[in-house]
This record gives sequence, structure tokens and C-alpha cells, in this order.
Amino acid sequence: MSNNRVLTGITTTGTPHIGNYLGAIKPAIEASQQPNAESFFFLADYHALIKCHDPERVARSTQEIAATWLALGLDTDKATFYRQTDVPEIPELTWVLTCMCSKGLMNRAHAYKASVDANRDGGKEDLDDGITMGLFSYPILMAADILMFNAHKVPVGKDQIQHIEMARDIAGKFNHTYNELFVLPEAQVDEETQLIPGLDGRKMSKSYDNTIPLFCSSDELRTLINRIKTDLREPGESKDADTSTIFQLYNLFANTDESAAMRREFENGIAWGEAKRQLHEFLDAKLSAPRARYNELMNDMGAVEALLLKGAEKARAEAAPLLDQVRIAAGIRPLTYVAPKAEKAEEKKKELTPEEIARIEEGRRRAILRPVQHLIDAVAAADDKGAAAAALIAQKEQDLEGLKKKAKQKAENELDALRIELAQYL
Repeated sequence: MSNNRVLTGITTTGTPHIGNYLGAIKPAIEASQQPNAESFFFLADYHALIKCHDPERVARSTQEIAATWLALGLDTDKATFYRQTDVPEIPELTWVLTCMCSKGLMNRAHAYKASVDANRDGGKEDLDDGITMGLFSYPILMAADILMFNAHKVPVGKDQIQHIEMARDIAGKFNHTYNELFVLPEAQVDEETQLIPGLDGRKMSKSYDNTIPLFCSSDELRTLINRIKTDLREPGESKDADTSTIFQLYNLFANTDESAAMRREFENGIAWGEAKRQLHEFLDAKLSAPRARYNELMNDMGAVEALLLKGAEKARAEAAPLLDQVRIAAGIRPLTYVAPKAEKAEEKKKELTPEEIARIEEGRRRAILRPVQHLIDAVAAADDKGAAAAALIAQKEQDLEGLKKKAKQKAENELDALRIELAQYL
């Protein structure tokens, strides 16, 4: 296994649009072509069930998204491309991790808290009204998606960083409780990701109904581009390219020379109708080849299915051995199982790299601190953080008195971890 294993999941609830392509698909495919990359891409159809209970929409979206990635050049011989529901080890691992995860951790998930807040704002007596266990616990499924393949990096938006942190916490708890089997993943956030404008100038999003489907027909593309909002400047009046949705969309597909030429057109007062015409011709030309390939694939779902099943075989070749280790570690073993000798386990441990040892130790520390995270948060929120930290340490030192051996050792480990965590305030 390389040290540059990257995993990306795509929820199957919608039709891919230009924003998806520019913001996620294009950079992901380019990254997968790097010589040292080991990429996993999957259709997250279990995740789709969390909010979408329209079976035809989920099924259609799965077809469209699979065909889109293939049409845009994803090399399935180099990358592992699979459907989540074709890897039964993932839901099994989800259950094992569920048994490692505290309810309090899920209580803090952004999506759950947002739903509770919406119910509160709506005056509902039951704050959990309409909240399914799928919505509540889906960060554990996401953790299983990641940990099943021991991904090192997971490209996410800023709103998803919390889920990667949760995956790290859960992995650390398992490693500390049973055996050090899981890599602690890191969120990979592109701070320079450009805003992809929609038809109304806001971020292109299905929730705003302002998207341009990536592979719509040429006529539909023209109709949508004609809906782009513009200002009242007349033909011949200089126009600000940087505030124009037309120019921004053009620029996202253009090379340096093409972008400079269009910017001059704006400075020279191009008419809005002409600008829209040029944008349509430009995008239509850029997308015509992949659109044709996409339509071929949509008419040959057997070929797409075969590629997904091939990817599932590759994925399961990774997942099954790891799940066997997880079962053994948790005590779910054949009746004839004989544990390896301790010296062999120690020898294996010595083979770990310094980076692996550091990740394991970080996971152990996070697992120890999880039960007292609310106390750490209280210190961070205190007006006098130094005094609050000192008082917490003193209280924990006092709590050690009278504890029996096993409980005392656990409390001492917690105290040591707290001293390190709160050192910045002391």
C-alpha cells in the first residue's frame, strides 16, 4: 500500500453539473493520473438513501454519475472505481465502528445539529422530528468508507472536515481498544477552490436551481446560457469581466490566450447577446466529445456495470483481508483460531515507520481525551484559561486518590494526555 492513498465518494442523488465537474471531478481525475497516486472512487448509493427516498432518482443518478466519470477519462485500470453497495464489507465494518462510537460524538455532527435547530426554530416539541437514524449516524458509515481502505487523504469541502475528524476519532478508539489496524485519515481541503457561478451569479448548486447539467444537449445548453443574469450596459459600453457570470464560466474552461481574448471583448463593449452566443459555442465545443462518450455509455449500461463490478472485485480484494483482521481483533473468530505468539506481534510492531507510529500514537491520545473533550472545550471558552486549566488538572489529580489499580492507570493516562493538551494554557 502506498502512502498516498486518496478516496473520494460521490452521492448518487442528482445529475452532474458543470460545478461538480470543475470543483471535484476534473481535479480528482487529474490527481489519479499522477504516478505515485493510489485512488479510490466510489458511488455512495447507501448515502443516497439518507435523504432521498425516490428509488428512480437514486437509480438514474447512479447511472449518470458512473457514465460521467468514465466519459471524462477516469482510467479504471489505474484507479479503483466501484459502487458502495457492491462491497458488503463496508456495512459490516460500519457496525463494528458503531460499537466503538459514542452517541455524544454523533450528537455533535453538523447535519444532525442543523436538523435539530430547524425543528427548534419551527416550534416543534420533538426536536428529533423527521430525523432518521441514517441522518444521525451517517458519519460512521462515512468513517467505514474511508477506513475500509485505509485512505491517507480524503478531498472534502470545509463543511466536511468534521466528518474526517470523526473518522480519525473512531479509528483511534478502535486502534486503542483492539489493535492498530487503521490509518488515521487527513482531510485534503483545496483552499484555492474557485467559486463556480450558477445562472443567477450565486454558487452553482442544485438547491438554488441554477445549475447547468454537464452533458445536456446543445440546444438545452443554449437555453440555459440565455438565462444568465446580466446588467443593463448597452453594446459598446465597456463591461467588467470579473463580475460577469458569462466571463467567469468562459474563463474556467479557457486557456490563457482564450481568456485574454474574451477579456478584451468585454473591455471593447461586447453585447450581452453576443457574449452568450460565444459562451455557448465555446462550451459546446469543449463538451461535445465527452458528451458523445457519455451518451454512448448511457446507452450501454452493461459495459458500465461490468466496469463497476470489476472495480468492486479490486475493492473487495483490499477490504476482505482487513475486515478479517478487524473481526479477529474484536473477538469474532473461528472456534479453531490460535493467536500468534507475542514476539511475532512485537516484531511486526517494530517494522512500523516513524510516521505510522506517530499516527497511531495520535489516535491513542484522541481516544483517551474523547470522554473529557467537553472539559477541554470549557477551558478553551473560559475567560481565564490558565486558571481553568490549572483547576481541571488539580481536580483530576485529586480524583486519582483512592482508585484501584486498573482504574488508576486509566485515570493517569487521561491526566497525562490532559497535561499535554492544556499545556498551551498553563
